[in-house]
Amino acid sequence: MAAVEYGLEGKVAVVTGAASGIGRATAELFAGQGAHVVASDIEGEAGAELAEELRAAGGSALFVAADVRDDEAVSALIARAVQEHGRLDCAANCAGVGGGHGATHDYDPDAWNRIVDINLRGTWIAMRHEIAALLGGGGGTVVNTASTLSLRGSPFGSPYSASKHGVLGLTKTAALEYATQGIRVNAVCPGAIDTPMMDETFARFPGFREMLIGLVPMQRMGRPEEVAQAIAWLTSDGSSFVTGAGITIEGGLLAR
Repeated sequence: MAAVEYGLEGKVAVVTGAASGIGRATAELFAGQGAHVVASDIEGEAGAELAEELRAAGGSALFVAADVRDDEAVSALIARAVQEHGRLDCAANCAGVGGGHGATHDYDPDAWNRIVDINLRGTWIAMRHEIAALLGGGGGTVVNTASTLSLRGSPFGSPYSASKHGVLGLTKTAALEYATQGIRVNAVCPGAIDTPMMDETFARFPGFREMLIGLVPMQRMGRPEEVAQAIAWLTSDGSSFVTGAGITIEGGLLAR
């Protein structure tokens, strides 16, 4: 993929869910373009290894372990970013988990609650601390990770679809609230992206990968770095008149 410059040099960026998948690709892209990356994930060992790799490649990176469901931990994450760099300029909320499989009427309640708690409530917890820091620093951007399932239903995946609908609604609401205060809030809505989360689903359902690719007009899975590029654009001045948007990255899937 040809290198595109997004004007991220010197930006202070928090990336949640940074240990793998879209979050990792976003942290790598931001660090590679000169941003000061404060990466976070519940997976401490993998996150610390990522930060070491980014620094070894010449980037500015710090890892802070945090569970997005833990308000105090997320507060400490944002405080650390501000302490280290004096401000926060942008945030990419990529932490999330995939859905299980079950009809709505008999979905396991604990599994349902966990998915919604991480994907939706966790995004809100991150946003509340990020936005407070952005307000204190004169503005900036937040990009949330929603899904094509923010825009349609998903049989046997009610908590995931519901949580991602919620993320998009939260994004649009916050965009309206802070539109005159120098803060833009947007979301990416990825489709079939080749991540460890998707690998777990494919392992449970043999043949699903091939079926899914067959539904995508471009006839392939998307790459995490392709979503990261969209996040970087939404963070950049190139999207200065974009807020409250949900940008789909799905190879034409929703065009059918």
